[in-house]
Amino acid sequence: MCNLYSLTKGQAAIVAMARAMRDTTGNLPPIPGIFPDYTAPIVRNAADGVRELALVRWGMPSSQRAIFDAAKKRAGKLEAKGKTVDFDELLRMEPDSGTTNVRNTASAHWKRWLGVESRCVVPLTSFSEFDHGAKQDVWFALSPDRPLAFFAGIWTPQWTGVRKIKTGMETTDLFAFLTTEPNREVGAIHPKAMPVILTKPEEIETWMTAPWEQAKTLQRPLPDGVLVEVARGVKKDEAATA
Repeated sequence: MCNLYSLTKGQAAIVAMARAMRDTTGNLPPIPGIFPDYTAPIVRNAADGVRELALVRWGMPSSQRAIFDAAKKRAGKLEAKGKTVDFDELLRMEPDSGTTNVRNTASAHWKRWLGVESRCVVPLTSFSEFDHGAKQDVWFALSPDRPLAFFAGIWTPQWTGVRKIKTGMETTDLFAFLTTEPNREVGAIHPKAMPVILTKPEEIETWMTAPWEQAKTLQRPLPDGVLVEVARGVKKDEAATA
């Protein structure tokens, strides 16, 4: 499950390949390590119908069941310490750190965000999967020179909730990207999943404009042999900025 990626191509290349009509990111520097719950650039179908490059926080809302189970577990720990628990308030303030990867698009939780208005593409130049055997990150890209590609993603505006207890209630835009079964290269490191990656402008157009019955065919692994390993054992793909 990809929870770390890199973007080192400039915003002009992103705007051109994704055909964005508006850029709200300002001066976008190279980002050799993008981590969950931080802001990152996405190209989205904005509310006014304009395709725009924007900075959005990584991690879509988790399911109500996941939040309920987490609150119930926390309540149990508090009660075990002899504390009185207002469960409704505990549930309201239960932190949701976000869901970064979306696999089961048949789930009722995700169906609400599969329409064109909620789709986005997430630019990247490399991504990391964790090798549990070697206990290190392994970075993949389309080639050693790390050309621009995009994750197929979804986003939602103005989510209100608690991400961290210390910051309390917040309102923010959120995104995540889809995963699928892995190809040969990723499967050797992470046998369960890989991100859905778009490499061609026509794939981006399909994802951003087509009905779901057509767009969902893009939730598939890249062909074997398309990805190469470009780094290992680092938390940021620093070589990509050289």
